[in-house]
Amino acid sequence: MDPSRRSILGVALFSAAAAIPGWPDVRDRLDKVRADPHTRIGHPEVHAIISMIEHISDLDDRFGGRMARPLAAAFLVNTIVPALRATAPDDVQNAMRSAAADHCYLTGYMAMDEREDGLAQQYYRKALELAGAAGDHLTYCTTLRGMSVQAVDLGHGPLAVRLADGAASASPQAGPRMLAFLTGQQAHAAARTGDRPAALLRMKEAETAMEKAESRAKAFGSYDPSALNYHIGQVRYELGDVSGSIESMELADQLREPVYRRTRVRYNAMIAERKLQVGRLEEACADWHRVLDDYPHVQSGRCDDRVRIMLSALAPHRGNGHARELYERGRPMLRAA
Repeated sequence: MDPSRRSILGVALFSAAAAIPGWPDVRDRLDKVRADPHTRIGHPEVHAIISMIEHISDLDDRFGGRMARPLAAAFLVNTIVPALRATAPDDVQNAMRSAAADHCYLTGYMAMDEREDGLAQQYYRKALELAGAAGDHLTYCTTLRGMSVQAVDLGHGPLAVRLADGAASASPQAGPRMLAFLTGQQAHAAARTGDRPAALLRMKEAETAMEKAESRAKAFGSYDPSALNYHIGQVRYELGDVSGSIESMELADQLREPVYRRTRVRYNAMIAERKLQVGRLEEACADWHRVLDDYPHVQSGRCDDRVRIMLSALAPHRGNGHARELYERGRPMLRAA
């Protein structure tokens, strides 16, 4: 799909999301599932499911949503849904609902990465419902934040702000890392709408919270210095500081763990796009070559988008040898994808 069409398609997609579900609205809303009196689960089964969810999350980080989501969908149908129906004490049921909410959030994120944005919305809404039934504020807030990330990506700045603010307001007792996780997205969303004071205030709050952050967080709800600098770079870019955004994004890339290959593709592609924007063509080509080194190893619609952007941006510069070489390298790779 042409990335420029996303904002058009996103209008219908987000029309149903205009009313942001508040925490009281999702609490205890879960539809009754048909209980299976012949199956019982306890905490060991829940822990095993959580371990599998973390493994699927790792596969997603390494190889992209298109590779990992079929496994996630099958695990949901074949293992998680039967576990939700099983007989169990209340504390086990709530733990299972919380794990299921995490998994629906993760699967929604993978669908978004594939550019299956409508499907992502369905998973996100089920994650909110399950989190409410489990009394799980953390996953509820993480999911609203994920919906804000998607809204920014699709060009819906005001809605992204509302979703990010909804996530932050629903987590008044968040720890410092979670606070940074939420306020960093608030800053990016505010910057997308051009609200400079709010963006800078939220970014400062995120930086302060990160300084106090604990050393460990949930596998796919974590926030680290690399992610913080990514948000600083995005805020700088939205507010017109292209050179500053390049510096922040390069620092984000340096701080990122090597296993996150998909993120490396996206970060380096954005860096290259912005270097070209300020006239640093040969540096941009070097960054894009690094993108193409990693690109065959990920299955991601968002990464496909970045390679399409690269080819479009390079087309006018094919008189330059570096740009022509890169263009000829990248064109067949995108066709193959």
